[in-house]
Amino acid sequence: MSPLYQFSATTIDGNQKHLSDYQDQVLLIVNTASKCGFTPQFAGLEDLYQRYNDQGFMVIGFPCNQFGGQDPEGNAQIGEFCQKNYGVSFDMMAKVDVNGKNADPIFTWLKGEQGGMINDAIKWNFTKFLISRDGNVIKRYASTVKPEAIAADIEKALAQN
Repeated sequence: MSPLYQFSATTIDGNQKHLSDYQDQVLLIVNTASKCGFTPQFAGLEDLYQRYNDQGFMVIGFPCNQFGGQDPEGNAQIGEFCQKNYGVSFDMMAKVDVNGKNADPIFTWLKGEQGGMINDAIKWNFTKFLISRDGNVIKRYASTVKPEAIAADIEKALAQN
């Protein structure tokens, strides 16, 4: 079993969620922010979720305030913002750190599996990790990669059983 499935996270509404609940699904894990130039990517992420969810695809958003203080609100306000402004219906988790000594263990693992260009640190909001059905990191995408540009990779991952 993939180490990914040993982790759990707190949902945006305060419940524990075991990542093993996502076993056999293709995942796109994203560190998000509500007040970022890339925030409109929520719409593209929701489009991907709507398009592929019935085939076993899930987007999981993790709000993060480490980059320019661009997600300063509490979890309830973040969740409301995402739903109201972008119709987000995919899974959103509670706010986390993705870098540094307080980095969420999920992101520590993700960065270890798929490092960045210069070092493993996440550079900005909306870094994306595509995960196979068996819990392995397929690819890491920079913030500048729009969600729609990932569609072909998602389709390829969904086709692999």
